[in-house]
Amino acid sequence: MITRTSNLVVVEGNFVNESSGGDSPTTPRRVEIDIHTGLISAVGTPRGTGDLVLGDEYVVMSGLIDQHVHAREDPSGEDTYKESFQTASDAAVHGGVIAFVEMPNNPIPPVDDENYIAKRELTKKSCVDILLYAGVGPNTRPLTFPVPYKTYMGPSIGDLFFEDEAQLRNALSRYRGKFIAFHAEDPVILKENEGAPTHAESRPPEAEIEAIGQILRISQDYGFHPHICHLTTAAGLELIREARSRGVAVSTEVTPHHLYFDQDNIANFHTPSFLQCNPPIRTRADRIALLEGLRSGDIEMLATDHAPHTLEEKEKGMSGVTHLDTFGPFLFWLIDQGFDLPLIQQVAARAPSKILNEFLPDRYGRVEEGFVGSLSVLKKGEFTVRRGDIKSRSGWSPYEGTTFGGTVSHTIVRGRIFPQIL
Repeated sequence: MITRTSNLVVVEGNFVNESSGGDSPTTPRRVEIDIHTGLISAVGTPRGTGDLVLGDEYVVMSGLIDQHVHAREDPSGEDTYKESFQTASDAAVHGGVIAFVEMPNNPIPPVDDENYIAKRELTKKSCVDILLYAGVGPNTRPLTFPVPYKTYMGPSIGDLFFEDEAQLRNALSRYRGKFIAFHAEDPVILKENEGAPTHAESRPPEAEIEAIGQILRISQDYGFHPHICHLTTAAGLELIREARSRGVAVSTEVTPHHLYFDQDNIANFHTPSFLQCNPPIRTRADRIALLEGLRSGDIEMLATDHAPHTLEEKEKGMSGVTHLDTFGPFLFWLIDQGFDLPLIQQVAARAPSKILNEFLPDRYGRVEEGFVGSLSVLKKGEFTVRRGDIKSRSGWSPYEGTTFGGTVSHTIVRGRIFPQIL
């Protein structure tokens, strides 16, 4: 980390334009960040001076935000052997991520004021900003202060899951007007497919499709904002499109691994079983539909579902994929798929900033005066992911050996500059 004694940190370079269109995807800018407030104090024309003066091989964008992370730490300390807020933030900085939203399926879940506040205290060791989801279970009630909520429809860690739609409805009737993210897999269909020959068959596409239909119906009945996590099916995306045509305010996200891998190419990874996740990797047709959905804006954002299970746990068949370290490099794969820089900034920074802006006091997602002074600097040039470079305590990556067209050179969090070793 680079430290300063003056009040300002100054970054000059080619910044991604705030919207698509125009003759160039980037504009030269000078951005001044007040290190006391952590906010952008001025945006202007470059002068050729500053703490970071970046050449044409660099691109600066509004800081990357990951809306779906499992850091694993809670007041019990039970799962910190996997990841802590400190190690998760180290991985985040390595991947260019300046803030993330963390999931509640812990041994001690944050389902009430006391446990939420206790867990929030633990986030102070992080070097990036963190917003916590509160959990929703059969017997929970909303907290007394504004937070986002996460619902696991099927079995997860602890008691944060439901047996059927009736039980789910009963709980969600208490959460009118709330933002609720869903792991959308119907528990009845999952139970019917227990013992199937493969993991993918045990969690079939129908489980997600049925769950999304339930969520959309219940949200209209009880008036909450539904968000569909880690969408994996083309049919599920069609349900979301149809609901929006009827005025339902539903949002959704997609993971890098569901965009990159499918049932045809999964064998290209050196240990295909490590890519086991919930929901599973789907068909090539589903993967292409998701990629086009992200391109069109029907899927609003990229989110990793970073699940830092250890190598030993993965060898035993635990579901989940680690991603924070590779968020920035993966964006160069999207560029290779024809995504322009303004669109990448939209899906990886601007769209996920909305949840932070709703629940945190500062403003994220724009390079403008008064917004948080957190930036991600990308550097063009071949970059190969190596296991030994991973900062997450999980110690592995689904992109080991993959060469991307660039990587993260610096992550700037509220004026603190974290350079990467390239």
